[in-house]
Amino acid sequence: METKDKERAAPLLAPELLARVRQIQIRTHELVSELLQGAYRSTFRGTGIEFEEVRPYQPGDEVRSIDWNVTARTGEPYIKTYVEERQLILQLLVDTSLSMDFGSGPKTKREAAAEVAALLAFVASQEQDMVGLTLFDESPGLHLRPEKGSRHVLRVVREVMAAQAHGRGSSLGAVLEHQLRHLRRRALIFVLSDFHDVDPGWARTLGRVARRHDVVCVRIFDPLEEELPEAGWITLREAETGRAIDVDTRSARVRRAWAEAAQRRRAGVREAALRARAGVIEVDARRNAADPVVAFFKRRARRGRRR
Repeated sequence: METKDKERAAPLLAPELLARVRQIQIRTHELVSELLQGAYRSTFRGTGIEFEEVRPYQPGDEVRSIDWNVTARTGEPYIKTYVEERQLILQLLVDTSLSMDFGSGPKTKREAAAEVAALLAFVASQEQDMVGLTLFDESPGLHLRPEKGSRHVLRVVREVMAAQAHGRGSSLGAVLEHQLRHLRRRALIFVLSDFHDVDPGWARTLGRVARRHDVVCVRIFDPLEEELPEAGWITLREAETGRAIDVDTRSARVRRAWAEAAQRRRAGVREAALRARAGVIEVDARRNAADPVVAFFKRRARRGRRR
């Protein structure tokens, strides 16, 4: 990914796409006010500290705060001082690859991702936090620097919905590397993806990012990808390659193999997140996107109170 932001003018959307964006805005506004605001605030607000400066040691200062590098260099004791983080950075990494355009119900996985992004962005905006966006498919795409304000949040949603996917797979590893290079302050990073055909090595990079930032993997899935119905012969087309295959769903062996492959994909994401000490949210594209997000926030809040 280039070091400079890949920014451009907000896209001009077709009327039907603009209407879908508006629907997402209406749905998420109500959900934010009723469900997410308190959960977000209790989970993430006021929980971190940020480095402020190094100053000479004074009697009574905490010895554990001594900056030994500066002390050794100057010959005089210096300590690091910190301030509480008053403003968070919410960074959204959203997969817009071709597989995200699949949907067996009223919403595609892309629309479900846009709804989750909207939920997170609107609640962060109400807390006066900054929201950034990076899109990716087979290569890193548009990057919007973190900003505040409802207009910026609405643009984030529009960009997710309007992005055009190209090629095959998802360059998640490269996008995570970009966060390591360019996010100077500790941030809250949400990775929204179906995690299909992600580039090799992404899990190792996830671990490096999670050591510096608070990372949550949001796996977007469609139920048909998890379990085949017993519906006779059906034709399936792979979104990333366009290859079509005929499948006899009457076969228990076929349905079992399909479900086992889905289980391996799901376990791979969970294992990578566990090793990285990152969070995981699973979002069914056919269901209300807010429910698993709220449940995750509440679990995090309870865990924080037990410490």
